[in-house]
Amino acid sequence: MSGEKSRSGAAAHAPVSLRERKKQLTYQAVSDAAIAMFLERGFDKVSVAEVAAAADISKPTLFRYFPAKEDLALHRFADHEDEAARTVAGRADGESPLDALHRHFLTGLTDRDPVTGLCDVPHVLAFHRLLYGTPALVARLYAYQGRSEAALARALGGGVTARLAAGQIVAVLRILAEENWRRIDAGESAEQVYPGAVEAAELAFVQLRSGLE
Repeated sequence: MSGEKSRSGAAAHAPVSLRERKKQLTYQAVSDAAIAMFLERGFDKVSVAEVAAAADISKPTLFRYFPAKEDLALHRFADHEDEAARTVAGRADGESPLDALHRHFLTGLTDRDPVTGLCDVPHVLAFHRLLYGTPALVARLYAYQGRSEAALARALGGGVTARLAAGQIVAVLRILAEENWRRIDAGESAEQVYPGAVEAAELAFVQLRSGLE
């Protein structure tokens, strides 16, 4: 991993234009309508044409926003694709990439962030059951994670070493989240799972730092 901190996160974000804001609102509205239908009837039983009709847009317009049906459900993950990369780029002076990612994940557990798997809010549980219970969505999720891995590798400086590190880190974050979700889906509350989730995260980052040996 690169020892030099990227400064890309230090730059101020440009204001979002009205056009871009409207585009984001359309993304959200169409995705929310689709997810509601998927939760009610099942992913495979809802057609893209039905989603387009419910959102009051044409099917070609829908595909301009969402290249595949699976993206209608996974839009909620879009903002998280570069989250690890942003965490590394925006870390404090003197803080290592792993320390920043470790801190960020622990904060997510404390906040019950759904992306950590440690969230037992009913609508989040319903969405996760839809996601993990639909093979097409699970397969598509790996594409999102691949982009997350590529973004993190760039934030770590690029090259084979950074790619190897990014692959391990993204895999660890995914496994930690899946384990938290598995326990909650089995009937435990987020409060009950939290201590074990923190312990697992501590062990995972120790392993990342020390390597498999």
